[in-house]
Amino acid sequence: MPISYKKLWKLLIDRDLKKRNLRDLANISQTSMAKLAHNENVTTDILVRICEALNCDIGDIAEIHCSCDSGQVNSSREKT
Repeated sequence: MPISYKKLWKLLIDRDLKKRNLRDLANISQTSMAKLAHNENVTTDILVRICEALNCDIGDIAEIHCSCDSGQVNSSREKT
């Protein structure tokens, strides 16, 4: 499932913060920042550190785009 961090970048703009500020506040490596910039997977530890630094929830910084058919999800749930 593709993940988007657009909400994170919007939040940084709203709070007048730069990516460098976030790196320092959350103690995140340049590699992790690059992964975030390219909407790649990062560990939940990174996401938690960002949320703690920005005093927000994971839903405020990330969004999962489900490309699956909702009918398939419902039918698989019914089988269990």
